[in-house]
Amino acid sequence: MLGDPRMDAVHREFVDVVAGLLNCADAEMLERLDAFIVHARSHFGEEDQWMRESEFPPRDCHIDEHAAVLASAEEVRAQVAAGDFAIGRALAAELVRWFPGHADHLDSALAHWKVKRSHGGRPVVLRRNIGKTAV
Repeated sequence: MLGDPRMDAVHREFVDVVAGLLNCADAEMLERLDAFIVHARSHFGEEDQWMRESEFPPRDCHIDEHAAVLASAEEVRAQVAAGDFAIGRALAAELVRWFPGHADHLDSALAHWKVKRSHGGRPVVLRRNIGKTAV
C-alpha cells in the first residue's frame, strides 16, 4: 500500500493478474499472458501519464522500466504462442520478484510526489503487523 487509492487498487490488480499467470494451466497461459499485457499497458500508461503531467523528476527511469517490462512480455508472448509455456512461467516468476521493489522504490516516490503536489505533504500509510501480539 502506497497511500494513493488509485495506485493501490491498480497494484492489487497487478498482483492478481500475475498470480493468475503464474498458476494457470498451460492451455490458459496465452489468454492469461494477454490479460497481463492489457493490464500492464493500462497500468503503466496511467502512471507514465501522471509522471509526465506532474513533471515527476525521475520519470525517465521509471517510464523506461515500464517499457522494458512490456517489451519482455511481448517477446515472451510470441514464445508462449509457439508452445513454450516454461518461459511464460519464468516471466510470471520474475514479475513476482520484480514488482515489490519497483513499487517500494519507484511507485512509492511517485505516490509521495502526487500527494505533495496536490496536498502539500506525503501520504499516510497505516500498517499493522499481524504476526506480533500485544503484551
